[in-house]
Amino acid sequence: MLFEDLSLSNSIQRAVFEEGYTSPTPIQEKAIPFILAGKDLVGCAQTGTGKTAAFAIPIIHNLHRMIGSSKKTKQIRCLVVTPTRELAVQIGESFDTYGKYTNLRQLTVFGGVSQVPQVDQLKKGVDILIATPGRLLDLHKQGFIDFDHLHYLVLDESDLMLDMGFINDVRKIVKLVPTNRQTLLFSATMPMAIRELADTFLNKPEYVSVTPVSSTAEIIEQQIYFVDKTDKRALLYHLIRNENLSNVLVFVRTKHGADNVVKALKKHGVNSEAIHGDKSQTARQRVLDHFKNKEISVLVATDIAARGIDIESLPYVINFDLPNIPETYVHRIGRTGRAGNGGISISFCSKDEEPYWKDIQKLIKVNVKTIKDHPYPWKDEVPNPDAKPDLRNKKKPEGKENNSRKSEASKKNKKRWY
Repeated sequence: MLFEDLSLSNSIQRAVFEEGYTSPTPIQEKAIPFILAGKDLVGCAQTGTGKTAAFAIPIIHNLHRMIGSSKKTKQIRCLVVTPTRELAVQIGESFDTYGKYTNLRQLTVFGGVSQVPQVDQLKKGVDILIATPGRLLDLHKQGFIDFDHLHYLVLDESDLMLDMGFINDVRKIVKLVPTNRQTLLFSATMPMAIRELADTFLNKPEYVSVTPVSSTAEIIEQQIYFVDKTDKRALLYHLIRNENLSNVLVFVRTKHGADNVVKALKKHGVNSEAIHGDKSQTARQRVLDHFKNKEISVLVATDIAARGIDIESLPYVINFDLPNIPETYVHRIGRTGRAGNGGISISFCSKDEEPYWKDIQKLIKVNVKTIKDHPYPWKDEVPNPDAKPDLRNKKKPEGKENNSRKSEASKKNKKRWY
């Protein structure tokens, strides 16, 4: 199928072709006809599959036909709710890209910055509003947002909104918008809680999904390093230095961990920055722009912060900490396998993370290459049964205590690189 087969307006086709796209991605091919036909829809697709265009293009098409070149005061016809600031910005950019030859005006609003410029734009009138839940409800409560003319409600990254505790806010938003709207719900995963939301918010929705989450891993070169937890930072620096890695996205479990990794890398001259929820919006956007422009070589991120990162041709993803949810692993490494491109994912597995790795292997069903030739392998804790007899329960040889003290002193004096 080609985009021209979807009977889109010439304005949209022109914008799409200028982006170099001729054929829709699978999620676009499945979703766009349903949305054009006015159906409620539940789409299961992860970031990087063309999901945003799957709802932006048909919405722009229908609104352009409805409003045309009208100069009347603009009203909010489409509301897109998304959990993070970065995702909101990217969705806004997509609407700008595909709607640049139409008269439609979009506005993106989010917290963490002054609301004054956002309010000024709302007063001028917008057709499409992209918003994070908190700022949206604040602006509505203050009387700056009117949903009376709304036609489309899009709930994007619904599973992440669930994880971040935004579902109660989403319920409030749904109660504020007209009941005769068209509702589109997109989610990277489809747990029971999301299906229940779909049953509550949507009217006889169509369900579309693309590429089982595990299959995304097949086009990516995956490597696993079994390393003691205390040696992870040393191994990370070793790989960056010896393999000459750059433009690397590193995943960690916690905000504190992200800051510690960056601190250790900077100490040894690696240009790196962290992105997580404790950073201000201005700081997060600045770091992300620097990474995209290759002004910094390593970006260290938590899962929630990284959900909004969309970077083409990202060559390396490193799982510094393994996730305890197997699907999260696939979402992470999928950052480097965009639009059929290859990439390399490197994972560090400490002994306490081994159960996580076994769960991941069950999901992806791919033989991942184990890299054994590195300076920080697991240290044996259990004596080799083929070694010399175990003397642990026998009397210590004379001088053993002194040797032990020397060994402990040696360990204390051993300098770690970080």
